[in-house]
Amino acid sequence: MPPFDEDDEMMDPGMAYVDDSGKKMGVKKQRKLEMKEERKRAREYELQEREERKKKAEELEQARKLEEQQLEAEEKAKAEAERLEKEKKEREEYEEYLKLKESFAIEEEGCDGDVGEEESQNRLAAFIDYIKAAKVVHMDELAGHFNLRTAEVVSRIQDLLAAEQLVGVIDDRGKFIYITEEELGQVARFIRQRGRVSISELAENSNSFINLKPQVET
Repeated sequence: MPPFDEDDEMMDPGMAYVDDSGKKMGVKKQRKLEMKEERKRAREYELQEREERKKKAEELEQARKLEEQQLEAEEKAKAEAERLEKEKKEREEYEEYLKLKESFAIEEEGCDGDVGEEESQNRLAAFIDYIKAAKVVHMDELAGHFNLRTAEVVSRIQDLLAAEQLVGVIDDRGKFIYITEEELGQVARFIRQRGRVSISELAENSNSFINLKPQVET
């Protein structure tokens, strides 16, 4: 008769188990082995979960760094494009300025001799200052004041507008209306306040934010 195993106490003989070696074991021992196996599987599952979380965190960090690098590259490219555009605009404005200065260096009709660099700059500055002081000036009047043809005056004002040396409009009656930076700001605020503004509305309200009186006696 086999020796008595305490694990077999209160055990139904039909509930005996056989281990891998072929020996019988009791329910308690079997349960211990199952719990041990469950703990092992739980640890393995926890380790697997931890590895997966770590891997996912690394992937997210890598994706974040890649996105930062892309954004940084885009910002650098944008800044470079803006720098080149600014340089191009400044170069074009300078070229326009040189053209304007050269046009004022041309000898006035009926005069002899060459006009120097300083003189041409002074004439250009005087032309611009006269327009700014007058605020509203007739092309014929401006031509007479500077001993130029009306067509030359129109051409030079258009060049000044293109070079952003002046801001204003030429109306259909042969007048140029100079607009200051402050008045431009008032126009912008008016448009923002109204939302959508038609040309007729802008014209009707222009007197409220654009001064048409001379700044000084011309």
